[in-house]
Amino acid sequence: MSFLYYSTLSPVMGESINLKWNGLACKTRFYMTSNYDCRACWRSCLCSLHRLSAMNMSRGFMGCGRLYVVSTSIQGYTWFNFVQYKVHQFRPIYGFARMASLLDTSGSVASNESGFAFEENEEQEVIQSRKDELDMDSFEKYLPPWGNLTVHQEPELDPAGIVQPSISPRNKISLDESRVHLLEEGNEEELSRRILMLSRSNKVRSALELFRSMEFSGLRPNSHACNSFISCLLRNKLLDHALRVFKFMKRNEISTGHTHTLILKAVADIQGCESSLYMFAKLGLSSEQNDFDVIVYNTMLSICGRVNNWVDMERIWRSMKENSHTGTEITYSLLVSIFVRCGQNELALDAYTEMHQNGIKPRDDTLQAVLAAFTKEGKWESALNVFQNMLNRGLKPNLTACNALMNSLGKAGEYKLAFKVLEKVKSLGHTPDAYTWNALLNGLYRANQPVDALQLFESIKRGQSSQINEHLYNTALMSCQKVGLWDKALQLLWQLESSGLPVSTTSYNLVIGACETARKPKVALQVYQHMVHQKYTPDTFTYLSLIRSCIWASLWDEVKDILEQVAPDVSLYNAVVHGMCLRGKFESAKKLYMKMRRSGLKPDGKTRALMLQNLKRGATKRSR
Repeated sequence: MSFLYYSTLSPVMGESINLKWNGLACKTRFYMTSNYDCRACWRSCLCSLHRLSAMNMSRGFMGCGRLYVVSTSIQGYTWFNFVQYKVHQFRPIYGFARMASLLDTSGSVASNESGFAFEENEEQEVIQSRKDELDMDSFEKYLPPWGNLTVHQEPELDPAGIVQPSISPRNKISLDESRVHLLEEGNEEELSRRILMLSRSNKVRSALELFRSMEFSGLRPNSHACNSFISCLLRNKLLDHALRVFKFMKRNEISTGHTHTLILKAVADIQGCESSLYMFAKLGLSSEQNDFDVIVYNTMLSICGRVNNWVDMERIWRSMKENSHTGTEITYSLLVSIFVRCGQNELALDAYTEMHQNGIKPRDDTLQAVLAAFTKEGKWESALNVFQNMLNRGLKPNLTACNALMNSLGKAGEYKLAFKVLEKVKSLGHTPDAYTWNALLNGLYRANQPVDALQLFESIKRGQSSQINEHLYNTALMSCQKVGLWDKALQLLWQLESSGLPVSTTSYNLVIGACETARKPKVALQVYQHMVHQKYTPDTFTYLSLIRSCIWASLWDEVKDILEQVAPDVSLYNAVVHGMCLRGKFESAKKLYMKMRRSGLKPDGKTRALMLQNLKRGATKRSR
């Protein structure tokens, strides 16, 4: 047994009340003075209900009933609530006037003009004033004989079917989901407009109650209102409620690409990239009609890019093409930039090529990333074309991209082109930094122009001394080593130590290497001793350079001392055996070779070939 009661304001002090109960309806009117008595209002209502019930109960109705909605309108306000009760045996002899105790005025308050709930502060004031006027004690003695009264709650929608696992965030707002209102307005567009305005005003409670009231009444908000409502819920960290609205939209086939974008981004923000990817895959497989547009794919690409998940990015990119979606400027900007950041330069260049095939003009940031990808792949000609294309379009390449281009040109030995790029860098208003000068110095060194490299280094010291660092010193020392300028190398080493810049073992190795090239073994030994005194640890390259210098100077005692000071190293033994064989010290080489084998060190192929050759030569001499 159920009845539905609603009211509208009369133009006079009388109230017109319409009652619906089990398919029957009646209408009554009561009048009030200015000092109206709420109890008289209720009695008038209950008398009408009693007459309505007698009509229905005369049909012999017995069993369990529910009272879904009870409401009344007085002076512009409507009280209503949801209740249910159980009837073990219902007979007409129970006067319906005793049902006054069922009418609880503690429900929510709504305005007849707006059709939806006030905010909480207004609601509590009206409820409290009405409670003071009603004498609830007089109702308690008329309790119905058929059981207790319980609040009826609609089962909640379960969002767990969409996202697994579901992690409920801590909601900042506590919402009473059992509150559903009787809607006097039945126009879906008007109600959708109200949800839209409430959502934009960030009135979460009122928007949620209106949405659930529409859902309860079989009305459907439009997709624009639902999307705005989801945005409002997500702004207030109410992901579970947003997922219920999303499920409602999917069920009613009103979800859009914007809906999916909002939900997937929120799931990624709260639950992480993996949950968002799981939801994306599940929605893509379960949807009969694919609601994904290119914006949804861009959202997923951005989510994966946050955590440098280039593997899933590539998969989403392929899926987008399989579903006949053409990427936009944003799509390819995300693909190229993130692929380059993850070191996947080939994929970045594939995306750039596809972008050109689709006739999409790349943005500035895309061209910067493409330029970096070409330089890292050693394709300096393509990188130079992209650089020129940016200049022709009036774009301004950043200094990082210019440095990468100059470094690529320097590695290819195209130092002249690198200096032309330097002029463009200055014309664009960029100030060359240490990376710029290092790229140019390396270019000159690789182009076998060590003297020019040293001249450039000196000019940098004079003009931009603040740009000088350890790497530039080491590049200059490499040039000294190449041409054997041991004195210049020593001078640069002393300058480096006195500058306060960090000095590494590599710097000392380069100076010792310059002494080796210049056949200055004693100077190399002095640098080595100074290095040890400065508490720098020599490495294998240090000892190899010293051994080669001493062998060429026939400083065999120094060679022996070096071998005794360091742990057995196959590279050092191979170098000494080679040197002894080349200097005619065959017996010493043989003894060292045997010691080497006893130590468990395996000689390389060149050492074995030299020893076999010398052993045969020694055997021939003995036979003679």
